[in-house]
Amino acid sequence: MDLGIRGKTALVCGASRGLGYGCAEALAAEGVQLVMLARSAESLEAAAERIRGASGVSVRAVACDVTTAQGRAAALAACAAPDILVTNAAGPPPGDFRQFSHEDWQQAVENNMLAPIALIRAVIDGMIARGFGRIVNITSSAVKAPIGNLSLSNGARAGLTGAVSALARQVAANNVTINSLLPGLFETDRMKALVQTRATAAGVSADEIRQRQLQTIPAGRYGNSREFGAACAYLCSEQASYITAQNWLLDGGAYGGVL
Repeated sequence: MDLGIRGKTALVCGASRGLGYGCAEALAAEGVQLVMLARSAESLEAAAERIRGASGVSVRAVACDVTTAQGRAAALAACAAPDILVTNAAGPPPGDFRQFSHEDWQQAVENNMLAPIALIRAVIDGMIARGFGRIVNITSSAVKAPIGNLSLSNGARAGLTGAVSALARQVAANNVTINSLLPGLFETDRMKALVQTRATAAGVSADEIRQRQLQTIPAGRYGNSREFGAACAYLCSEQASYITAQNWLLDGGAYGGVL
C-alpha cells in the first residue's frame, strides 16, 4: 500500500534506538524525509546513517534533549514546519508511590507531558495552514491499565492523553490528526532495565521475570520496533485521515478489557 506521504518531512523524537527508531525507519521506507532527534550524538548519527543507507531519503540528525527548552529550540531550528511529528521521551523511573518527591513528579510531568505539548504547540498552526498534519505520541499501555510501580509514568502519560484529546477534535477538519501509540511489552532497552529492576527487587533472575511476563501476553512474545514503526507510519498516512484522538494499544492482547 502506498501511504501517500512520500516527500513529507517528519520530526521524530527519541529516534536513535527502540520504538522511536522503529518509527523513523518505517517513515523513511515510505519516502519521508527525516529530522531525527536524540540526546546521544554518536548513537543518533549511527542510526541516521543506517536509515540513509537503507532508504536513500534525506536524514538530518540533531543531538538535543527535547525535554528542555533549549533542546526543543534546537529541534525546531532544524525543522520548524514538519508535516509529521512523533513525540517520544524516556519514561520516568519505577518506584514506590510513597517515596516519590514533589520534584520527581514535576520532572515526570515536564518530560512526558509538557515537553510533547510544547512541541505540538510549536507546529500545530503550520500544519493547519498547510492542510496536512500527523502527530503521533508514543506513550504507554499504562494509559489504559496503570502499572503498579510506574506511578510517575501512569500520571504523566495520562495527562498528555487528556490534554491533546480535545485539540485533536478541534483540528480534525484541517486534515490534522493527533493519535497516541500505547506500547505494552516491547523488546527495548527500557524494558530490559525494568525487568532487571523487578528481578533485583524480587530476588530472582531477569530470565524468570521475562518468563512471567511472557505468560501474560496472549501473543506469547514481546513486540518489536519494526511492527511498532509500521503502526506509526500508517497513522501518518493519507488513508488514516479519519483516525484521530485515538489511543492505539499494541500489547499482543495483554490488556483484558474491551474498551
